[in-house]
Amino acid sequence: MIGSNIANIGLVLGITAFIGTIYVDTSFYKFNWPALMLFSLAFYYFLSNDQQLTAFEGAILFLGLIVFVILLLKKSKGAKEDHDESLEALTITSNFKLMIWFVIGGVALYFGADWLVNGAIVIAKQIGVSEAVISVSIIAVGTSVPELAASVIAVIRKEKAISLGNLIGSNIFNIGSVLGLTAMIKPIIVEDTQILSRDIIWMLVFAVILAPFALVLKRHELKKTEGFVLIFMYGIFIYLAFIS
Repeated sequence: MIGSNIANIGLVLGITAFIGTIYVDTSFYKFNWPALMLFSLAFYYFLSNDQQLTAFEGAILFLGLIVFVILLLKKSKGAKEDHDESLEALTITSNFKLMIWFVIGGVALYFGADWLVNGAIVIAKQIGVSEAVISVSIIAVGTSVPELAASVIAVIRKEKAISLGNLIGSNIFNIGSVLGLTAMIKPIIVEDTQILSRDIIWMLVFAVILAPFALVLKRHELKKTEGFVLIFMYGIFIYLAFIS
C-alpha cells in the first residue's frame, strides 16, 4: 500500500496534471490534505516505533477513517451538487445492469489481483530483486492503473467527477481501511528495513509537497510543470528502489 500511495501521487496525479489542469478547491487545504498528512504521519509513527503495525494501531487507523468519512459526509451536506453528465447517466441506468457490472468488476478484480501478485513474484525471482522492491513498483503501479485510466479519461473529456480529492481519499483509505483492517486481523511486521528508511519517507515527501505545489507555483492549480516534477520524482524513486 505504501507503493500504491506513492504511485497515486507521483504517477497518477503527475500524468493527469501533465495532460490537463487540475483545479484545487479550498477543501483541499482545510480538510483533505491535513487528513492525509495526519494518517500518513500516524502510520509512519506506528511502523517506526516497533517495526510493526499491531492490531491496536490498526484499530486506531480504522476508527480514524470512520471519523474522516463522517466528517466528509457532514461537509458534503449543503454543498451544491455538481450535475455532471457522467453522474446523470448513472441515475438512468437500471439497478440490474449496475449489479451485473459490479459482479463482473469484482470477479475481474479478484483474478487480476491474483495474477498480478503471482506474476510479480516470478519477475522478482528472474531479475534478482526482492519481492519488496516489486511490491512498491510493479504491484503498486498495477493497483493504481484503474485510477490512472479514470483520471486521464476524465481530464480528456473535461469531466469534473475525478479530482484531486479522489486520489487523496484513495491514499487515506489505503492506510485506514486496507492496512488498518489487515493489522486488526494479523499484525503487519516490517521484514525489509528499506520500507522504513526509503519507501515510507518517499510516501511522506509526496504527501507533503502537494500543498506547496498547488498553492505556491500555480495558485490553486496543478499544471504541466507540477505534473512533470511529480513524474520525474517518481522515476527517481523507482530507480533508487531497483538499484538499492
